[in-house]
Amino acid sequence: MNVDCKFIVLFLVCGLSGFCQQNPQYTQYMYNVMNINPAYAGQREVLSIFGLHRSQWVGIEGAPSTSTVALHAPINDSKLGVGISFENDRIGPSSENKFTANLSYTIDFSDYYKLSFGLNSSVTNVKVDYTKLDIYDPNDISYQNNVNKFSPNFGAGLYLHSDYTYVSVSVPGILETKHYSDNEAFSTAKQKMHLYLMGGHVFEVNPLLLFKPSLLVKLVQGTSAQVDLSANFLLNEKFTAGISYRFSSTFSGMAGFQVTDGLFVGYAYDREISKISNFNSGSHELFLRFEVFEYFDRIVSPRFF
Repeated sequence: MNVDCKFIVLFLVCGLSGFCQQNPQYTQYMYNVMNINPAYAGQREVLSIFGLHRSQWVGIEGAPSTSTVALHAPINDSKLGVGISFENDRIGPSSENKFTANLSYTIDFSDYYKLSFGLNSSVTNVKVDYTKLDIYDPNDISYQNNVNKFSPNFGAGLYLHSDYTYVSVSVPGILETKHYSDNEAFSTAKQKMHLYLMGGHVFEVNPLLLFKPSLLVKLVQGTSAQVDLSANFLLNEKFTAGISYRFSSTFSGMAGFQVTDGLFVGYAYDREISKISNFNSGSHELFLRFEVFEYFDRIVSPRFF
């Protein structure tokens, strides 16, 4: 199957699955909250450094591949938190690089809950290399010049949490941006606004075992809502295991291990249940989280999120 055919298959089955992603998709979103909500910056209460790689729909040429690096921390003993992140998202002939700066401000909402307000500012570079496609008409002016465009954006979010519960609402990119080819003849892509709703609660099964169900809802104009349901267990503050279900799309298995006080490693495997499962062997996601405590007058956060 040539590149063009595989690329056509990729987008046909994407349409059949009911949700064609624009923003990068993460199964282990609960460990990568700042990329969804800027209000999470500094909420780990230490310097937290996070790296993740996701290979989606392995076996399909041109399938999505995403890498992200992020770090965030509170500012001394103030109510402010800051963070920065970098994402690289590739699909077919396109590559998107996004750099984001995040700022949060946290207040005491009640005796048990804290409320954080977050803002972000980002710049995205979108590249489309038409030489990676088999063009039916090489003289078509639409494919004469590759795309290499920069676009700014900003986002906002709210994050309400206690030691056992969290609720989040955010729009990480408020501006809807059209990306044009160099000849400005037509729009090659339009980045739409994404609304994320997220929540979870930690139940203490016994002193050594915690159970955390969580929910993520993604809303984008023109598509049906994408809903992720997850359930994770934490054993002896060391080992995590869980499952996730993305409605009409994917079943996932997740596992993680607290290697040291500062180093946590996690892995997820997704298996499609939509028609795209006929064309791939699943998706893999691996992340590392390293946290530094020496410069903060606190210990590892007891929260399971």
